[in-house]
Amino acid sequence: MSPEMHGATSSWSIFTLVALFVCASLYLRGWYRLNQSSQSKASAWRVAAFLSGELLVSAVVASPLARLDHQWLTAHMVQHLVLMTLAAPLILMGEPALMFLNSMPRQSDAIAPGPLLPYSPIRGIGRIPANPAFCWLAGVGCVIGWHIPGLFDLCMQSGFWHGFEQASFLAAGILFWWPVVQPWPGIARWHRWSIPLYLFLATIPCDALSAFLAFGGRVVYPAYAFSPQFLDNSTLRDQEVAGAMMWVWVTLAYLIPAVVITMQILSAGDAPQQQSTRAPWAAPAAHLLNGREAKEL
Repeated sequence: MSPEMHGATSSWSIFTLVALFVCASLYLRGWYRLNQSSQSKASAWRVAAFLSGELLVSAVVASPLARLDHQWLTAHMVQHLVLMTLAAPLILMGEPALMFLNSMPRQSDAIAPGPLLPYSPIRGIGRIPANPAFCWLAGVGCVIGWHIPGLFDLCMQSGFWHGFEQASFLAAGILFWWPVVQPWPGIARWHRWSIPLYLFLATIPCDALSAFLAFGGRVVYPAYAFSPQFLDNSTLRDQEVAGAMMWVWVTLAYLIPAVVITMQILSAGDAPQQQSTRAPWAAPAAHLLNGREAKEL
């Protein structure tokens, strides 16, 4: 890595860590205030999920893994997979929008934001990821797009674009998992039975990409051609390991939730009611905040 690239990466890491600290502080403030209100209480596991997601993001950008990604494609692939398949769903399971809203000043009436819901900013947040097709395309498009050799090399040569790439993987991951987790203020547009198919179809383009990397027989990304390899492995072997790891990781990360959701639908008799369209971990946050009876998130 060049000194200029190293400096840009370090600056990006510091900025990301500060942003994560600010988000964690706001989140904990909102969670505390929600628990102190007389209307509802938020489960502690949501805090653990959100903070675990942030911890994974910090590990990607500010751990030794952040330096190894310029030497080994396998380390670079681990970064992408952690951001999209682990950090993103954990952050969503923490109900961040709900906690951030409750961290607002009291005079904003954050504990009872019912009057805010008719306005476009709040409604827009829920409508953007309301269409699972859009979320699917965002997730899959990010994975395929950033692995095009030209864009990939651009990220390897520029600290700015490398940081932008990581941010886009996290953002695309949040969009992709939104229909699965269904956090507030998301609105379920498709029936719950479509989510296993949604996840299964997402494995197909990822499997195609991983197969190309694992079995292509040539080095796809020249940026790693002269990088020192672990245990004297060749650059091609590093690429093959990265492709194989992506294949297994994505298959497990997408199909395991699909199987769990399918079993839940079958055990519930697949009743065509609104609650059957909600994820089992999705919070009924809308009525928690508009003054109705207290329920545990």
